[in-house]
Amino acid sequence: MKIKIKRVYDPPDKHDGRRVLVDRLWPRGLTKEKACVDLWLKDIAPSTELRKWFGHDPDRWEEFKKRYLAELKDNKEQIQLLKQELSKGAVTLVYGAKDKERNQAVVIQENSSLFC
Repeated sequence: MKIKIKRVYDPPDKHDGRRVLVDRLWPRGLTKEKACVDLWLKDIAPSTELRKWFGHDPDRWEEFKKRYLAELKDNKEQIQLLKQELSKGAVTLVYGAKDKERNQAVVIQENSSLFC
């Protein structure tokens, strides 16, 4: 099953399926009603240390992906929770980052084989 991604600030639509927030922190200025999040997997997000180190610096993107992927592989419980969501149907991972090309949802999507 294909994992879709979008910013949590973008309006939800009927094709999103289950909306799963993959941020450790709740998105600023967004109510739970407006976010339309079905599940918040905050523990699947990058560790606080990794998130702060990365700081959305494009020069650190490749190293961030490697480090985050290593964290994901050790995070079997959260992977299992995401697998359960995928087994129910369409899933869209939502995230708060402004950068649509370099964020944790992209890493999860690119490595979706972990969740099959």
